[in-house]
Amino acid sequence: MKRRFITLLAGLLLIAGISPSAQALAQKAEGAEPAASGLAEQAKSAILLDAETGTIIFEKKSHEKLPPASITKIMTMLLAAEAVDKGTLKLTDKVRTSEYAASMGGSQIFLEPGEEMTVDDMLKGIAMASGNDASVAMAEKIGGSEAEFVKMMNAKARELGMKDTHFVNPNGLPVEGHYSSAHDIALMSRELLKHEFITKYTGAYQDYLRKDTEKPFWLVNTNKLVRFYSGADGLKTGYTSEAKFCLSATAKKDGLRLIAVVLGEPNTKTRNSEVSAMFDYAFSQYTMQPLFKSGEIIGRIKIAKGEKTVLELPAERSYNILVKKGLEPEGITHKVVVPEILAAPVKAGQPVGKLVVYQGDKVLNEFELKATEDIAKASWWKLFKRTTSKLFFVD
Repeated sequence: MKRRFITLLAGLLLIAGISPSAQALAQKAEGAEPAASGLAEQAKSAILLDAETGTIIFEKKSHEKLPPASITKIMTMLLAAEAVDKGTLKLTDKVRTSEYAASMGGSQIFLEPGEEMTVDDMLKGIAMASGNDASVAMAEKIGGSEAEFVKMMNAKARELGMKDTHFVNPNGLPVEGHYSSAHDIALMSRELLKHEFITKYTGAYQDYLRKDTEKPFWLVNTNKLVRFYSGADGLKTGYTSEAKFCLSATAKKDGLRLIAVVLGEPNTKTRNSEVSAMFDYAFSQYTMQPLFKSGEIIGRIKIAKGEKTVLELPAERSYNILVKKGLEPEGITHKVVVPEILAAPVKAGQPVGKLVVYQGDKVLNEFELKATEDIAKASWWKLFKRTTSKLFFVD
């Protein structure tokens, strides 16, 4: 009976963000076996989570600081993706290869000094072939120098709350003081996936660089799961003799996107097998249940002295909770916390409140609510007509 209670409680508490992991909760019961036992047995460190809510489903020494090898390139791709989405970098922009970038050893796309490739091709080379040379060339393009780009990497890590991480280069080649953790890698992987176009690169199994030249280069994704695991479309492999075999992988099925990270695996076969088993476990045991659908009105705020008198707050996206299959998330409630009146002007994107999700009295997660439109101040004449209209038509 006690074990059944704990299992039920674990399912109910698997809610976005700050909820405990299923494994940690299950271990609190005396004599209970850990949830998801048998996962990632050969990995030094591992984590499995839902990408949308960040709910941790399984973890093993997830905060241990370890060399991340080429998984480092997830941060390199993240900064590139941010630059593309901001418009400061275009996929058609040319990236020139410096002598330093061309000198990188290890995995590479064999860039020559002075060679130019588009950002689009460089991202292919980084995501699929794990090009160390392409990573440095992109770093120099975005940051001006590798050193400045590394500063950007560490600043972004701090912004994302990656407390177990310090970067020294953009490609993960072995160097003292360069480390991360499975937990932090999952954080930056989740952030990268917000840039949906990136899976065009991380999820492709094969492609070409320099296709119409005398030196075509055939790309085959180092992450074989994108071909052999249904729903897998990224993210990044890594290997050095110190780090062993590492992988941050993502897969999506039935509206549930997962991120699995393993570090320090003994070989590629074990790495791929253990990540596949993590995916199999989560897809078979968990599902997403919608709290609000995209576009559904969550709340309303009165606007003082505005062109409009009411600001509606539609859900910017679907707000979901992760639940164990077969269990009803009983006791889950929510509250919209917004001011009763907001003074004009209001700007689109302006934070105006939050949606708080509870189980009983416990806060499980908070979603920031933003204005979806501009509301300018009303003219004095419009305010006058509005006031007089109320005076003449009051009962």
